[in-house]
Amino acid sequence: MAVSEEWKSIETAPPWKEPEILRMLEEEGRNAREKALLRVALVYHRLQRQPKGDELSPGILAEAKNADGTLKLIREMESLQHLLRLIHYTNRFIQHAPSLRETDHISQKVKKTTELQESLLFLLRLFDEDYVNQTVVDARSQWKTYQQLNETMAHLEEIVRYALETRESKRMKISTSEVSRLLRRVEEETKELEFHLPIAFKHTPGRSALDALEDMIGLEDVKTYIHQYYHFLKYQQDRKTFGFSMVDEPSLHMIMTGNPGTGKTTLARLLAEIYYELGLLQTTEVVEVNRSHLVGSYMGQSEENTMNYIKEAQGGVLFIDEAYSLKREGQSGNDYGQAVIDTLVSAMTSKEYAGTFAVILAGYPEEMRQFLWANPGLRSRIPEQNRLDLPDYSSSELLEIGEHMALENDFFFTKEALGRLEILIEKEQVDESFGNARSVRNLVLKTIFYKGSREAVDEGDNWLAHMRITEEDMRWEDEKEQKQRSGVERLHELIGLDTVKREVEKLSSFVQMQQQRKKEGYPTVPIQLHSVFSGNPGTGKTTVAEIYATVLKDCGLLKRGHVVVASRSDLVAGFVGQTAIKTKKKIREALGGVLFIDEAYSLRSGMKDDFGKEAIETLVDEMTKQNENLVVILAGYEEEMKKLIESNPGLASRFKKFFHFPDYSAQELLRMMEKTVATYSYELSPKAREYLETALLNTRVEGNGRFIGNLMDEAVQYHAWHQQGENTSLIFTEKDIEEAWRAVRRES
Repeated sequence: MAVSEEWKSIETAPPWKEPEILRMLEEEGRNAREKALLRVALVYHRLQRQPKGDELSPGILAEAKNADGTLKLIREMESLQHLLRLIHYTNRFIQHAPSLRETDHISQKVKKTTELQESLLFLLRLFDEDYVNQTVVDARSQWKTYQQLNETMAHLEEIVRYALETRESKRMKISTSEVSRLLRRVEEETKELEFHLPIAFKHTPGRSALDALEDMIGLEDVKTYIHQYYHFLKYQQDRKTFGFSMVDEPSLHMIMTGNPGTGKTTLARLLAEIYYELGLLQTTEVVEVNRSHLVGSYMGQSEENTMNYIKEAQGGVLFIDEAYSLKREGQSGNDYGQAVIDTLVSAMTSKEYAGTFAVILAGYPEEMRQFLWANPGLRSRIPEQNRLDLPDYSSSELLEIGEHMALENDFFFTKEALGRLEILIEKEQVDESFGNARSVRNLVLKTIFYKGSREAVDEGDNWLAHMRITEEDMRWEDEKEQKQRSGVERLHELIGLDTVKREVEKLSSFVQMQQQRKKEGYPTVPIQLHSVFSGNPGTGKTTVAEIYATVLKDCGLLKRGHVVVASRSDLVAGFVGQTAIKTKKKIREALGGVLFIDEAYSLRSGMKDDFGKEAIETLVDEMTKQNENLVVILAGYEEEMKKLIESNPGLASRFKKFFHFPDYSAQELLRMMEKTVATYSYELSPKAREYLETALLNTRVEGNGRFIGNLMDEAVQYHAWHQQGENTSLIFTEKDIEEAWRAVRRES
């Protein structure tokens, strides 16, 4: 990015944001003046975040001066940095300065006067002698005020020093009125000095809650409504000053719905400030509670808890998070959540408490809707317009939040790292449990931890190196994944299944090509990933499903790449309406991965009251909603699976990939046994191998790979039994394998 010299004065903000400046400082080819200009701009932003200054900024300005000392902005920034530090500590002094009274006891006067002297001596050391003597800067109005403030503080320090030096055992010669006058003068001169600061650095104690709302990232519709709501409430207040009356006072109670991390708690605190600014409530206090605070364990305790929190919230806001948990459908009769709701509704309308506090209910959108419909008394007391739905943040907003959180901790993302952060955020965005800003914060802090656990800070290091977050600093997931084999590698290690392997590899190549086309902006062909795995038991369907999920994750299509195995009992319930709930729950578990439904044909039944049909319909509906966030694999016998797919048009249109898993040949089963034996550091003796090969060739076994697993289990046990603990040989004899074979085949 090119750096122009359009930025001429600290009276205006630099044309670059702080993360941009940090990234630009990393770029090669910058001339000395550009480097100086960027460093001054960086200090400008740092001072906005930390007006009292920080340890890093003076060094950055010194680097700017070394790069190009002729840049006028450097001197302006040094002066600004100095003034901000002085103003910050002077304001703190004014705020906490002890108040001297004539009636104070001598010991109190000594204590207060000593505190004043210590503070004044500290502040006087902050003044720059060159500025006081006007040898560095012109005698502009701000520096005249600077001189006056220095003189006032010096005069005040002389008074308190003289008083302490001449005090007697029971008397102290000090004019409390003169001290008070000089303290007021310090305050006035500090305000005058602050008045001459650039607008961006002026202290604004009257900054409203609406200003704080505007600083929040995103939430544009919510901001618009809150502004309208604010002006409506102010309009009503102004009408009252003219003598108008209103029978129906505007309700302050509100409902906020949204997923985790969308800003519900932050917004509740801002609303409390708005109510206070308008004089509608007496404090900005927000009492935050949830079910565990309110619901008791015995009769009467819930009412008591609720009233105690209502009393605590009087004059302010009672914020109930996850309010829907107070009363859920299906809760037992001894659950006292309803008692909380009844007590709350009663207090909201009672003569004693109505209008003295505001209730804000928060929670997930769908759960809150159901909760309110089940509680009409509560719903009727919160008007429709006072129901805010906070949307999830967009990808760009989440990235902005991430950059802001990194800056708060003095870090910045390189361009590549920012791209990596976007990928990590997308991986987290699997279901409604995604924490939005909260999840992004966790990712940033995890990155900082990972960086800090691998690096050390040396005095000779460039400060920029310890602010920089690189793409490598965000590869904690890769370290785990590197220890695991890729999906394709695991696929090739499988014995047999040549046709299935070819189909999976073909599909993998197709997915990778489509992902690349998508990145380069080319149109993509719709990807059909839902599949039918048909074959007898033990032919590797579940194993290939796990590899299939890994392959799709490796391609960047699935965010988690896990497999949730389910059967009819996990999806179908015995009561009307429950099957859809069970099926949706299982689907939520599988989001970002693969839902593998074994013996899926069992969902199709000819019985009149069977709920398998409802499970299939729910599955089809959710597959459409989740799109590429879910892959479903139906598994079972070949003929039965064909009938299942043909029985439902929805299934037929969504399952177009068919993988048939043939039974293993005798040679493949033998290789499988040899591989399993080697895995546990055993060996087959030549005679044992010969016996097994003959047996497999002459006998049709059922169970395929499952049969080999059972054979291995029996062989290990017979081997141990035959050894009788006297020999540690790890070689299976013919006798071991023969007896194991008979046990598995149930031969005597």
